[in-house]
Amino acid sequence: MTPLEDRATGCVAGAAVGDALGGATEGWTPAQIVERYGGRVEGIVPPYNDDWRNARPIAPYHKGDGHITDDTLMTHALIRVYEKVRGHLDAYAMATHLVPELMTERRWIPELEAEALPLQRIFLAEKWIVARLHYGHADPREAGVGNIVNCGAAMYVAPVGVVNAGDPDAAYAEALDLTGAHQSSYGREAAGVMAAAVAEAMRPGATADSVVAACARLAKDGTRAAIEAVCETARGLGHWDGSFEALRAAMRPYDTVADTYRDQGLGARRPSRVHSIEELPLALAFLVIAKGDYRDTVLGGVNYGRDADSIASMGGAIAGALGGLGAVPPEWVEQVGTASRTDLVAPGRALAAVARRVHDDDVTRRRAHEAAFAALLEG
Repeated sequence: MTPLEDRATGCVAGAAVGDALGGATEGWTPAQIVERYGGRVEGIVPPYNDDWRNARPIAPYHKGDGHITDDTLMTHALIRVYEKVRGHLDAYAMATHLVPELMTERRWIPELEAEALPLQRIFLAEKWIVARLHYGHADPREAGVGNIVNCGAAMYVAPVGVVNAGDPDAAYAEALDLTGAHQSSYGREAAGVMAAAVAEAMRPGATADSVVAACARLAKDGTRAAIEAVCETARGLGHWDGSFEALRAAMRPYDTVADTYRDQGLGARRPSRVHSIEELPLALAFLVIAKGDYRDTVLGGVNYGRDADSIASMGGAIAGALGGLGAVPPEWVEQVGTASRTDLVAPGRALAAVARRVHDDDVTRRRAHEAAFAALLEG
């Protein structure tokens, strides 16, 4: 594979593996995770509840056992949109192409153990896309206003970073345009910064520190403050095991979701300029602690709990882009792919082909602009 293909497949497969490993621990505390599994989670584990079909609040989803969740379903759907458009995406692409992906194309849904429309699995914050764009006929550029503010857009936006590989600024701008149809406030901001993180990670020579620096440079308001605070704390920690209390303390002033994760107050997930989603700063923190190592970045997110699948998926996408497909443990790729009945590598290859085409088109357009502007300077 070319370095582009290697990093693209590492990003996409890495995100899916992190998602699958974190699915089992989503919503629980580090202490609860240790009690359930007899220690820290080091790989694929069974569902948190043995009676997952009926146990609330998870039922009826089969999380754990290597099953990808809605994070990966949405990521793969976005990649298919890129394959159709074969160019940069905006909010109108969300309305024209992603909505049909969600409501008309049946797919294998591992957590449901059945073929179904993705719309039947995705969370309410993602169902909003269909409600607003298909049924509400909202202007795509404004459709995200009014939705709860969470990590919904950031969790599947990594492909934007791959398409804009090596250009965090372009990835940030494209993600903000695209996700305006889904999110607002710091949820949309996180999507822009997450795309920028992947774009920087795709750059040859990038490091965990350069990724965080790109994010801090582009991020605004509470998102930037949270990233800086959490990553500064992370730099003083040697390993993810033992880091959770310190990282949570650094994140707490910026988070609208309470320490008791499922018991949220009225102020949770509302627009704000001083708050941030938790998932992206924590993913970056575990990346810093692991110095870019894929396995430790993901296991940090998995064992942190709370929104573990999204934290581990975001961290896995960035670390996978940094290290390439070889950085993602092959046994995890095989096990998750088999358990989920999903090819984890092919979508990354398809995305790399799109990225190459988009770059060629960008170069042609840029050279035409350079020629036009040069002509304006003559005489």
